[in-house]
Order: sequence, then C-alpha cells, then structure tokens
Amino acid sequence: MSVTCRFTDTLASITPAAWDQLALGDNPFLSHAFLFGLESTDCLAGQSGWYPNYLLAERDGELLAAAPCYIKTNSMGEYVFDWAWADAYHRNGQNYYPKLLTAVPFSPVIGPRLLVSSEETRTTGLQQLLIEAQTEYCGQHGLSSWHINFPEAGEYAEYKTANGDALERFDWQFHWYNQNFECFDEFLASLSHKKRKNIRQERSSILKSDIDCVMQTAAQSTETELDFAVQCYQRTFISKGNPPMLKREFFLHLAASMPEQLLISLARRDGQLIAAAIFLQGGGRLYGRYWGSMERVPALHFELCYYQGIEYCINHRLSVFEPGAQGEHKISRGFQPTRTRSLHYIHDPIFRKAISAYLEQEADWLEDYHQRLSDRSPFRHPES
Repeated sequence: MSVTCRFTDTLASITPAAWDQLALGDNPFLSHAFLFGLESTDCLAGQSGWYPNYLLAERDGELLAAAPCYIKTNSMGEYVFDWAWADAYHRNGQNYYPKLLTAVPFSPVIGPRLLVSSEETRTTGLQQLLIEAQTEYCGQHGLSSWHINFPEAGEYAEYKTANGDALERFDWQFHWYNQNFECFDEFLASLSHKKRKNIRQERSSILKSDIDCVMQTAAQSTETELDFAVQCYQRTFISKGNPPMLKREFFLHLAASMPEQLLISLARRDGQLIAAAIFLQGGGRLYGRYWGSMERVPALHFELCYYQGIEYCINHRLSVFEPGAQGEHKISRGFQPTRTRSLHYIHDPIFRKAISAYLEQEADWLEDYHQRLSDRSPFRHPES
C-alpha cells in the first residue's frame, strides 16, 4: 500500500508510542507529551493564534512520518518576527493571516521538523513527501505563506533543495557549550579575569542574602513547588503586559508524563520560596524556559536561570545549554552566539521580492552584529 498524507487538528488518535518512535532526536519539545499536552490543556487556538494542523504520513494505518504544523492567525509565540510583513499585507489590502507554520508553539528551540520513523525511511523520499504536502496545502487553502522556524541545519538544506522559492532567514541565540568541564570553577577558569570576578561576585551576593538555590527534576518536586514555579512564570508574563498562555494543567501534565525531563530551580530564604525557573532536558541538552520572582533580588535571575543550569550541565554531562531567545547579557556569563534559521515560502511574487530584498539587508546587519558580539567574547585568550 502506498504512503498517504493527511492533516489533522488533533494528536488524540495518535498514541504516544507511535509518535515518539519518530526521529525526534530526544528533543522534549517534539514529544507527544509536550505537543499533545499543549492541545489537551487548552493552551492553543483562540487568543494564542495557534491552531493544530499536524501533517501525518501513513501506510496501512502505520505512522511513518509527520511534521508539527499549525495554522496561525497571528504571529504570537513564534520568536521569528514577521509582524512588519503582516502590516505590509494589510496596508496593501491583502491578508497575511492565516498562514501555515511548521514549528513548536512558544518554543524558539532548534530541532527536526521533518519527523521520520527511522534512518531507513529517510531513503524512501518521506521527507520530500512531507515538504510537497505542506506546499500543496497552502495553495489549496489560499494561505499567504508557509514558514519553517528553527529547523536543524541539515534539515534546512533539505527544505532549500526541495523548495527553491523559500526565502532564507537567520538570527542569533546565545548557547552555552560544555567543554568537558569537571566543575563550575573549571568553567570559570576558561573566562577572562574580569568575567570570572563578576560571576563570583554575583553568586556570592546570593549566598550573603541567605538565599538557598537548588535545581531538581519534577520527579523530585512536590506539587506545591511545581505550583509555585507556575505562579512565577505567570507573574512574569502578567508584569510585562502579556497573557500567560501556558496553563497550570500543562505544567502538571509535563510533570506527570515526563518527570525526569521537566526541571525547576528554586530559591528559598528562611525556608520560604521566593523565585523559580523552569527547564526541560533531552538529547544531551538543557533548555531554559521561564522564570519569575516574588521579590526583587539583584543577581537572582542570573543564578536561577544561568548558573544553576550551567552547573547542572556540568554535573550531568549535558553538552549544550539553550537558555532561551535574545539577551546579549548572556555573553558575559559564558554563552556564545549561535546561528538559528528559518525558511519562508511567500506565495505572492511581489511580496516575495520585497521580503527577499529586506532579508538580504537584514543578513548583512546580522553578520556585522555577530562580529561585534564576537569582539565581546568573555573567554580567555590562549596566551593569557
């Protein structure tokens, strides 16, 4: 029987085992628990603008490949910013939304976007079939565009080869790389004297404030601790005038379904919880997600969100720490600029030409920006 493709607005009929046997690279954000958790705890659709439209490739009822697709009615939670493109469409009497997006909701995390069941199936053209199905879907449903956010570098080439009309875009995040450090002090030794001193002062200030910090898995955490971490996340978003899209039920779902991959770092003073940060881990990587505090304490954000994470990576032999999008202040704390990518298929030839010209200018600026970031490297020179 031949392979057929279909789109579905729910993963309810796909078992976790069937989905998770796809080549996810142990990326927790692509797991059935994460994606279906967003859907089943009412974090999507409505105000969020994320409407599930998963692409499935099947043969005789067996799931062979898939892509995490969504119909978007806004650009919220994407971290590849195209609001100006939407505005240009609107000013010219055209609709930019809805559009098709292949990505993970609210998660600027690099990972595979063409999910296949094994290395063997990669040779059968399944990835090409997925790409063609998504392209055809846009044409059949009159969507303005199709976007692929944060694909892996190798997969990025697959999209480019298969779809020459796709426009390339890139940006920079700040990631920490484990150089087989044995302890936090060994990591500090790789930094310049000034940066080492600054980090030691920041960590010392937390100790002098009688604040105890710990990082633990959801399996090691009480429901009270998990609830507090969620409250901190909500508090941060509300304080910035943004609605917290992820529900308490979603985090409790992750804690129950992936208790070793969900982590929280907690800060206490005199036994009282005062701040928390939320992380995920998988595939040898740690991912920083959300943080919040019930009081303002200098350097506490750096301790919970960065130094606790770096120490965890060293102690557990994780190779990379991705603390989230943006934030040049991460450079002075040992994080390095890392290229992220996206691809954009724009149906209208006039807008495609205009956006292409804009992206060329943006690329020049971003390369110059990277050079300026490199000049601020916190690491010791070999001769020092």
